[in-house]
Amino acid sequence: LIHQQLREKGYSTPLSADIHFNPRAAHVAATVAEKVRINPGNFVDKQKTFAVVEYTDEEYVQELEKIRSKVVPFLQVCKEHGTAVRIGVNHGSLSDRIMTRFGDTPEGMVESCMEYLRIALDEGFTDIVISMKASNTLLMTKAVRLLVDRMDKENIHFPLHLGVTEAGDGEDGRMKSAVGIGALLSDGLGDTVRVSLSEDPEAEVPVARKIVDYVAKREGHKPILGELYPGFSPFSTDKRETRAVRNIGGGFVPVVISDRNAIADMSINPHFIPDYIYVGDNVPGNFPKGMKSIVDFPNWEDRIDNFPMFTAGNISDIKECQAAVKFLQLSYPQLTDEVLSVLKNTEKLVVILQTSHVNGVGEQRAFFHKLLNGHCDIPVVLQRSYSEDVAEDIQVKGGIDFGTVLLDGFGNGIMISNTG
Repeated sequence: LIHQQLREKGYSTPLSADIHFNPRAAHVAATVAEKVRINPGNFVDKQKTFAVVEYTDEEYVQELEKIRSKVVPFLQVCKEHGTAVRIGVNHGSLSDRIMTRFGDTPEGMVESCMEYLRIALDEGFTDIVISMKASNTLLMTKAVRLLVDRMDKENIHFPLHLGVTEAGDGEDGRMKSAVGIGALLSDGLGDTVRVSLSEDPEAEVPVARKIVDYVAKREGHKPILGELYPGFSPFSTDKRETRAVRNIGGGFVPVVISDRNAIADMSINPHFIPDYIYVGDNVPGNFPKGMKSIVDFPNWEDRIDNFPMFTAGNISDIKECQAAVKFLQLSYPQLTDEVLSVLKNTEKLVVILQTSHVNGVGEQRAFFHKLLNGHCDIPVVLQRSYSEDVAEDIQVKGGIDFGTVLLDGFGNGIMISNTG
């Protein structure tokens, strides 16, 4: 009825039906809608009860045959009506069968999808789109990367639909979506996207558009020369191991450095207190008491909670400086073998990793891989500068820029400035 009324009113946008728990409903929807989304976690398998049921290999094969007996008739209806199918795996609804064998893991999500893909290919059905969604951006990105790797190995190639489930609303929803979707788009993965906000539906498309447009602007740049670290895995959740410099690196949570270099206002929101404040040339008279300051080395004074910021231009002064923590602003092009030697052999040093490259994510990734190849465990703080007047714009851009690199396991803190 909905489809009929839309067409009578002159709307031609394809209609997609999202079906759970009911193969019969999927059959009906396939005769009307242009696409039907089915969830492998509940299309045939029973609703999750979190029961641990051990299957023998023979019993597991029997369960797969049950799935085949329900999926094949559905695919036949789709063939007859020219209906596409989205195999939409959701981390929160993996079946007890998958959970028992593979656990609550990206591997479980991948196998849940591959079971249905293999059945479809056996039946010669290829009008398929795939999605792998989770509310945890780390798990979602690893699952999609693992799925693509598995499909490549089996010579299977289908479009990917990207999204983060239950992203939330406001700042949280926008940043979670930007992190998860943006990281995969940065990898060159993804054909369609959906931003899911706990807001009115019309708020979702503008955010999705901003995510896609921001990543697309990187296209066409000259290659960033670098060498991938052989031990790096895009499927791993391991973080790069670093030495600790005070509360940065080691086993400490990432720090936050507030960049007030170009801002006269030194007030601090009590709900968002940074670990350090970078002030540039001098500590102003209105600097908050009890806060740790970072000052450009030429104007640095050796006193409690005041630390110097070096650049590539005065890197030779680092060795003689006796500060408890020393910061060094660097970009990837400045990471020569000589500079790498300084990073490896200087204690109490932290890198502030800058980038002005159109593909800053790619350049910062290259920096970390050079550190790994050079066996350098120095802690690194990711730095980005923006000039945005709209809060949503910096949420999206910052989410993509910082989130993508942090999801790789790189970065011991963030330093952000906005002059908008």
